[in-house]
Amino acid sequence: MTEVAQAFLEEARSLAAVLAPLKDDDWEQSTTFKGWSFDHIVQHLHGTDRVALMALQDPDAFNAMKQDPKRAGVEMQPTVAGKVLLEHWQRDFEALGSALLSWDPATRVPWFGPDMGVKMFATARQMETWAHGQAIFDALDIERANTDRIKNIAVIGVKTYGWTFVNRGLEVPGPPPYVELTAPSGEVWSFNDFSEACFIEGDAVDFCHVVTQVRHVADVDLMISGDAAHEWMSIAQCFAGPPEMPPEPGSRTAIRN
Repeated sequence: MTEVAQAFLEEARSLAAVLAPLKDDDWEQSTTFKGWSFDHIVQHLHGTDRVALMALQDPDAFNAMKQDPKRAGVEMQPTVAGKVLLEHWQRDFEALGSALLSWDPATRVPWFGPDMGVKMFATARQMETWAHGQAIFDALDIERANTDRIKNIAVIGVKTYGWTFVNRGLEVPGPPPYVELTAPSGEVWSFNDFSEACFIEGDAVDFCHVVTQVRHVADVDLMISGDAAHEWMSIAQCFAGPPEMPPEPGSRTAIRN
């Protein structure tokens, strides 16, 4: 648990460090993610981290809140903004990270869908922080310095291959493609059985951008072969909830050297 919880904390701290120098007016800036402002994005992250801490520390209170849509809406959408919002979010993501660091990996945690193992729970918080944070990096025209902690996100992306189709009421088009990714460090990660006919190869950050729907697959540099691999990458979704479509090509583009 220590590695995953630490990865979540590092992801949140990295985004907070980018936000810290901004003035309150800067937080009203819109992003290419559904037009959300910085305030909106961090309010969403803060609200989710806050109820995640509740789910860990007081499952009964969380389940009661989940049954009351009005209360859940209030809990998950803080109304503070700007620097005050940043202070509140930092306080709560640090508390969540501290709780996760000491948790038994075998523990099940209640959530809005099925209960989750606490390790996957922590990884999901890292994934959401990373994915939403990219919109802020893009808006500020800052090239993000990714690290190998994104492997946790790549793992979620690979594991949700079948779910991507099932969630849309579609038949899974075959065995999961072979996936070979180059990490920010240069290390090579491979997943699933090797195949020369059905595979995805390329940069791990690009793969994570696609499975989190941060980029359209046409806007990244992945080598994709095989019908199942192409179909998956066209609709990949590693996060929970109803089916969502990736952004349009060119609407959320990466910063390149």
